[in-house]
Amino acid sequence: MIEMRVAGIALDAVSRSPIVLLKDGSERRALPIYISQDQARSIIGALENQKPTRPLTHDLMVNLLTTWDVDLKKIIIHSLQDNTFYAVLCCAQGDQIREIDCRPSDAISLALRMDSPIWVMEEVLADASIPVDRDADEEERQAFRDFLDNVSPETLIKQARLSSDSFEAESDS
Repeated sequence: MIEMRVAGIALDAVSRSPIVLLKDGSERRALPIYISQDQARSIIGALENQKPTRPLTHDLMVNLLTTWDVDLKKIIIHSLQDNTFYAVLCCAQGDQIREIDCRPSDAISLALRMDSPIWVMEEVLADASIPVDRDADEEERQAFRDFLDNVSPETLIKQARLSSDSFEAESDS
């Protein structure tokens, strides 16, 4: 799993639909998730730390969880099926841990309000993320190509043996 953060809300250029944009810690990958206008307003409200005069739906959920001493440990966006993302809330109450099925947009709204981490499974990122820093990605690919161009099979074999010997010495200690 990769920890992500909310980078903001954007609008799709063609459909004008809101998108919540999650970014990884290195700012190299972004995960766009299409959401509704109401979900976008809720996420923006949490990002801007807005306090409504009366609790809205996500604020009510936070109040319920807090009142019942339920800790939102994290949210996990765990799969993508037929262009639909799936998420769970990982909640703890005492020594009981529960995972609760949830739409990613609702999970994100709650995570922002409760200062809980947002995690995404690697498979989801592999299927749906977009590169943010193409130049850095290309530099990394080029550095790897240069390494491969300048390394001999003998050097790799020697390095593998040294690593294996070092591992065995540590295991014997």
